Amino acid sequence: MKTILLTGFEAFGTTPVNPAEKVARHLDGETVEGARIVSSVIPNTFFVCIDAVKAAMAQSGADAVVMMGEFGGRATITVERFALNFNDATRYGLKDNAGVSLQDKPTALEGPLAYQSTLPLRAMVKAMRDGGIPADISDAAGTFCCNHLFYGVLHHLAQTNRTTPAGWIHLPHLPEVAAMDANLGAPSMSVETAAAGLRLALSALVKHPQDIDDAISGRLQI
Repeated sequence: MKTILLTGFEAFGTTPVNPAEKVARHLDGETVEGARIVSSVIPNTFFVCIDAVKAAMAQSGADAVVMMGEFGGRATITVERFALNFNDATRYGLKDNAGVSLQDKPTALEGPLAYQSTLPLRAMVKAMRDGGIPADISDAAGTFCCNHLFYGVLHHLAQTNRTTPAGWIHLPHLPEVAAMDANLGAPSMSVETAAAGLRLALSALVKHPQDIDDAISGRLQI
């Protein structure tokens, strides 16, 4: 593996600073286990985001794709297992950055109900926990732009018969976002801690083309 494409969403909705964008910029150009990280900041806009990642994949020649977003309210870095062919932004009272709020709409009309991440989830979570970074596996990526992009990229890879490892990681609020009146009481994680966790996760991705078989206990996440 030579190149890992690391993507991060821009600010959106009620989040003025997205940890995914900050971490992507923080890690751009670094090397883990001989693989170079190439970062790209992606517009938080339905369908446009999928085209943006497809273009970044082609430009970077990515051997793996790790996409990131924010999941406010979660206290750990969460590695997502499933992407659903279903969008419902109205449940969150959110619109994308073009003012669109999809409700009960698929990402791909002829696509399957779901795809499963092709990242070594257990190895990545274990590496982060062993390194002192709180992490977990999640089976619920939401129904907003994060899940939408996650599904769209996996669908693109399936349609083009590519075996490029790809998946999604959610990050907690940044401290300055958790300090906002509307978010008081929500957990947070600094850019430095989240970036340290991603380095460990990406290192595990390179070292484990096949996931480990260790049992990984989970708390609070579905």
